Amino acid sequence: MDTLDTLDDAAAAAAFRRLVRHLRHRSDAQNVDLMGLAGFCRNCLSDWTQEASGLSKDDARQVIYGMPYAEWKANHQADATPEQLERMAESVKKNA
Repeated sequence: MDTLDTLDDAAAAAAFRRLVRHLRHRSDAQNVDLMGLAGFCRNCLSDWTQEASGLSKDDARQVIYGMPYAEWKANHQADATPEQLERMAESVKKNA
């Protein structure tokens, strides 16, 4: 058994909330850069939250972003460069 599966749900939930709050604070970390480095981003977290909770896509994104997605995107998201998009595409190929 993977030791991750032995982690108490309350501890896992607290760690997840801390990660989400960290990403909310670090709006300078663009989703395309997160995808390029780690193969996941805030949208992935909201998709996983939606799948786990049954929330709508918009509601799950609001949970992760702390505001409506369109608002976050207008205030924090820059246009991706070709280099960022290329790095993201290569990184996503590594995902399971």
